[in-house]
Amino acid sequence: MLAKRMLRLGTETAFVVLARARALEAQGRDIVHLEIGEPDFDTPANIVAKAVAALQGGETHYGPAAGRPEVRKVFAEFIARDRGLAVGPENVVITPGGKPIMYFVMTALVDEGDEVIYPNPGFPIYESVINFLGAKAVPLQLSEAKDFSFDIADLERLVSDRTKLLIINSPQNPTGGVLSGADLDAIARLAVKHDFWVLSDEIYSKIIYEGAHESIATRPGMLERTIILDGHSKTYAMTGWRLGYGVMPRELADAVAMLQTNCNSCTASFTQIAGAEALTGPQDAAIAMVAEFRARRDLLVAGLNDIPGITCRMPHGAFYVFPNITQLGRKSAEIATLLLDKYGVAALSGTAFGRFGEGYLRFSYANSQPQIRKALERVRDMSADLLG
Repeated sequence: MLAKRMLRLGTETAFVVLARARALEAQGRDIVHLEIGEPDFDTPANIVAKAVAALQGGETHYGPAAGRPEVRKVFAEFIARDRGLAVGPENVVITPGGKPIMYFVMTALVDEGDEVIYPNPGFPIYESVINFLGAKAVPLQLSEAKDFSFDIADLERLVSDRTKLLIINSPQNPTGGVLSGADLDAIARLAVKHDFWVLSDEIYSKIIYEGAHESIATRPGMLERTIILDGHSKTYAMTGWRLGYGVMPRELADAVAMLQTNCNSCTASFTQIAGAEALTGPQDAAIAMVAEFRARRDLLVAGLNDIPGITCRMPHGAFYVFPNITQLGRKSAEIATLLLDKYGVAALSGTAFGRFGEGYLRFSYANSQPQIRKALERVRDMSADLLG
């Protein structure tokens, strides 16, 4: 028998749907993939070349648990420059992907019975890890009427003397919402007043379409109580490289490094060296990707809003849309299953991101414009069939 704690562990539905979609393709079906949050671009050539050179140069051995010193320095300098923060290499821990930062940070900070507030709908691994650790998961509902943000009064009502951590994600998965500067100011005041930590998931910080990204860590009193989660998967199309990092106070960074020692020893050296090249080398490819994402966003939002029974807000960041499908008269999970099985479009039910995602679907526009047009035609066919 498995340990009882395994019953508290969730999953990431995108990979489940991807597997089902691949199985249908193996049967000869034509499937449009809008389910997985993975850029369809290749990793930029300069990054690949740096990794190849590192491998050929013998960078195939163990490294320090927290990351190679010279790479931690590059990452710290990037964050200091990009966010305007006084951080150094001692504040950086490099991990194989961004999820270990979520898991290690919560493991290091949260005791059983502590409360963790997290966005809902939101990335499902937040709630999964909170539950796994025996803490209390407290959902903060994101509202379409507020452009998938929330009233600060709603957040304040959720804060208690057991609140240990608040998770925020901006730009956000699955909605594409972006927290405003005023939102961040208000959250920061609450965090200082009630003395809780903030895990700020900023993995989509460079995929933003209006204005500039802002980090809550820049607010007064927040640098010492914020963990910034960032990584290379989305901005540089490096999902398979497994490279993420966290920026946090040194004492916490040391604890996270110890957890990494116990779990996976270290992050691959050649991957880290490639990651340093990504941040210091040419940015043309990354900029071009964002421009293409913008064009796809505009195409998909306009197309969805032209389909009876569906409305869709314009996302301000990341590469997802979160259309409202309540007028179609079916539950989100039923619509997502129907869309894949009958119409050949892989998407995710809004409830894959929490109970407040009911009435929505998530489409990733990390696919080509021709594929998006094909998906829109099929969604239109589904809508016509459901609405008669």
